[in-house]
Amino acid sequence: MRDKTQANSAGPGDGMVRTGAIVFFVGAVATLVTVAPLFLGTDPFPSIAYAVCMLMGVGFLIAGAGVLRGIAFQRRRARSGT
Repeated sequence: MRDKTQANSAGPGDGMVRTGAIVFFVGAVATLVTVAPLFLGTDPFPSIAYAVCMLMGVGFLIAGAGVLRGIAFQRRRARSGT
């Protein structure tokens, strides 16, 4: 039996996964920028720069929520038989 969902169609949660990946990437770049002065021997950045590093965790949570949302949608669709 063929699946009626097209390969390029976006399901529920896909946008959240993309958003989470972008937020995670921003946090990862901020982490690299924040840690660099520690290795270079220069003055460290202010505390707000370290707070931006927390975006890695936030992005991971957003992406995880998107994955769970997609799983829930697929389960509902499988139960309904469509």
